[in-house]
Amino acid sequence: MPTPHSTRARLADGREIHFYDDVAGRHRTVTDTRALPPVESASELRWDPTVEEWVVMATHRKDRSGGAAVPCPLCPSSESAATEIPAHDYDVAVFENRYPALRGAASPDERGASLSSPAGGRCEVMAFGSEHETSLARMSEQRVRTVVKAWADRTRALNALPSVEQVVCFENRGSEIGATLTHPHGQIYGYPFMPSRFERMRQAARHARARGAECVFCSVLNRELAAGQRIVARSEHWTAFVPHAARWPYEVHLYAHRHVPDLAALTEEERVDLAGAYRSLLRRFETVAEAALPYMALWIQAPANGDRELGHLHAQVFSDRATPLKPKRLAAGELGAGTFISEVEPEQAAAALRTADTWVHPMPPRRGLVSRTDND
Repeated sequence: MPTPHSTRARLADGREIHFYDDVAGRHRTVTDTRALPPVESASELRWDPTVEEWVVMATHRKDRSGGAAVPCPLCPSSESAATEIPAHDYDVAVFENRYPALRGAASPDERGASLSSPAGGRCEVMAFGSEHETSLARMSEQRVRTVVKAWADRTRALNALPSVEQVVCFENRGSEIGATLTHPHGQIYGYPFMPSRFERMRQAARHARARGAECVFCSVLNRELAAGQRIVARSEHWTAFVPHAARWPYEVHLYAHRHVPDLAALTEEERVDLAGAYRSLLRRFETVAEAALPYMALWIQAPANGDRELGHLHAQVFSDRATPLKPKRLAAGELGAGTFISEVEPEQAAAALRTADTWVHPMPPRRGLVSRTDND
């Protein structure tokens, strides 16, 4: 896959920033005039042996400043306000988080041989564009192509870091679901370990291989295509469906038809097709109810090292509510025991999403959104 046209620079405190342009040929001179202290990260990994998973202790993040009167840190810089983006305009920008939960070259011991470890890895913020009052669903397909290219490029770069085991590209959209910034953006985490849910997926794939069965993800996709009633949309290279055992009121998985490990391994045709399919999916979340639903989205990719042939690239997009004013509250049995109870029939959710108007309505006002001087 060709590398997208980009400009690499440094922010005032030494953090990397990358600009990705919709059209090749633009040359940027980037100068950050702010006086910033060095980035400090005191994060620690602590091992919970009862469930065999790491917990990230990032107590320094609680000291982040914020406030609605502060200029948005993801808007372009101007003569009156210097932000995290030292440019007067941009298409897509990716930079190291100023308050990272994960940072450095440390990697934890295998399976928690030591109960604590410095939290290595990488945390990056991806701003989807200069415009503040919009969403990724409302951007042009060309812009979504640039986002996909940037995801792929950063996945490749982070996978090459010795401290990174798993790269996750994700977005939290809407303060109702936990986003602290209204500006359209996502994040990329390079975890120094396999997150527990991803580890369970890898184990499921290993078990299928041990049985001599086909890829567990290919099998799921084939069953959904055969069943048909939970399919939301399909293109040449991608299929979006509500999973048979959906946990959330609205939950859609977007699978690559080809067994491919990660975003960096996609062909040009697959990337172009993905931009249209992904934008269409997000638009359905904005139009399936009387107002845009808040959502979380993340990409499931193969790990950086080992078992990469078991990975099957797909995205998960889900909302915690069936209507804007009716959130699903997780009870003790769900959060504590880890067993979800779904109150929405997946087939009905798929039918609603399938018939949702993908022509996005005017942007509704959002209440109670927070603007910060830092990033998520």
